[in-house]
Amino acid sequence: MKKSIASLGLALLLAHTLCGQELASARARLDTLLARVEAYRPTDWAKYPLGVHSEERYKADADFAAARLSESYGIPIDSLGESDRISLELLRFTLQNEVDEYRFGMYLNPIQADQGFHLNLNYRIRPLLRPDDARAYLKMLNAIPEFTESHFELMREGLRRGNSQPRVMFEGYEATYDDHIVADYRESAFYEPFQNLPEQWEPAFRDSVRAAAQAAIETSVVPSFRAIKKFFETEYLPQTRTAIGVSATPGGAEFYQNRINYYTTSSDYTAQDIHNIGLEEVARIRREMEAIIREVGFKGSFSEFLEFLRTDPQFYVTTPDALLREARDIAKRIDATLPQFFKTLPRRPYGVAPVPDAIAPKYTGGRYSGPRSETASGTYLVNTYKLDSRPLYTLPALTAHEAVPGHHLQGALNQELSDRIPAFRRRLYLSAYGEGWGLYSEFLAADMGIYRTPYDRFGQLTYEMWRACRLVVDTGMHALGWSRQQALDFMRDNTALSLHEIRTETDRYIAWPGQALSYKMGEITLRKLRLEAEQALGPKFDIREFHEKVLEEGTVTLPILTRRVRAYIAAASKP
Repeated sequence: MKKSIASLGLALLLAHTLCGQELASARARLDTLLARVEAYRPTDWAKYPLGVHSEERYKADADFAAARLSESYGIPIDSLGESDRISLELLRFTLQNEVDEYRFGMYLNPIQADQGFHLNLNYRIRPLLRPDDARAYLKMLNAIPEFTESHFELMREGLRRGNSQPRVMFEGYEATYDDHIVADYRESAFYEPFQNLPEQWEPAFRDSVRAAAQAAIETSVVPSFRAIKKFFETEYLPQTRTAIGVSATPGGAEFYQNRINYYTTSSDYTAQDIHNIGLEEVARIRREMEAIIREVGFKGSFSEFLEFLRTDPQFYVTTPDALLREARDIAKRIDATLPQFFKTLPRRPYGVAPVPDAIAPKYTGGRYSGPRSETASGTYLVNTYKLDSRPLYTLPALTAHEAVPGHHLQGALNQELSDRIPAFRRRLYLSAYGEGWGLYSEFLAADMGIYRTPYDRFGQLTYEMWRACRLVVDTGMHALGWSRQQALDFMRDNTALSLHEIRTETDRYIAWPGQALSYKMGEITLRKLRLEAEQALGPKFDIREFHEKVLEEGTVTLPILTRRVRAYIAAASKP
């Protein structure tokens, strides 16, 4: 008997040792793979400050991703601990997407309604605090001609393959380049950082920097934007497609399903599935909106109430500063409630600023921009262009989504996991998780007491309705044959968004197939998981613990999130 017990103990010890060895081996292989991915440098950033943008570069990236993806499947995932397993799953997901993006030629179409290769240059305008900042900024300005010409070549190839944006997207697009074509270099937005150079710099150095800046604006920046204007207006627009749905392009139906899978981080849904979910959500939210209309005693139809919201002066401010003050007030009110809902808060602060004038006309109502250096804060950008399309009743929901508890809180916490997750995960952004959390944050703001009036609550519902409508119109236009006008009408009839916002948003969906699905699909998952936890745990449910579990591993796919929350429910249910 003693011998059998000893044998059993030896067997258990041997099994434990082998298990530990297998774990160490799998972890070592994962670390090696992550190091190879992290060390990959397709571009000499010192030589090319704006990167290399060519067919050869994108093919090299895709080939590298495919090889590493194949390598990843040789690592036994079941031998890893939870965080390492998440790292391997996320690495496979992102590598597969790199392969897919090249296969579908996404690099040949580097523009959207409110983003694009030339628009992104606006985000590189920043204060120059050190001499090295000025040198790097000047180098970037002088790299713009090569940067723009390389994108022209990619877009020409896109036209040849039938891979372009629809012409309707370019209504008013001239604002994205005309503002940078100036007669006086001092009027250029790219010259602004040189207007306020640090006083401690030597006068001779400041003078030399400004002289170099003048030369860069006059010989590189302005000529590049003239070339951009010429390219779009005489070459690209006359040849771009007229159909708005991506399914009308070569391989478009397969591409759209691929984007559905990517933006929902799941292969469980077809376009028709998501369209139907959207219609169900629209009907549910509509009932809640109509209840508020009755609450405020409005006498009229639903469409008349929406018109009242769009046109009544009480819901609008008349100066950009007034809108920014309102946004800052809401943000600080939310800040004060955060400890009641979160165990861990980010150290990095955020500010509130206007959307840059050069991109405001085609830009959405607001967006979060993460910090671009160790010394920078996050920024909640508020669009102060066309103030009669920026209603105050949607501002609380917008602030909760873009600032806190939405993108800033989530993104800053993700960055601060530096000692727990690999570098690629700290940079990773998946819309289903990130935008799903942003929309869930609008819902959470009601628990925080941020919506003070029935109109604020209606604003939250109209933002939720907006995201539900996205499920309908995105799939409608890209898979089910809807026209742009059908999408505009559906958005107009079901949301209280201004007509300007409806147009800019619809154009964004046309230009960016599938991305708009991520918000509502992610939020549906989060609310479903929270409801599961509340029902399973009853009085043991702790909202702070739930949010900790959602956020503590940073960006994840929805299947990973579901697995983690259900494991938390199972553990918390034990006596």
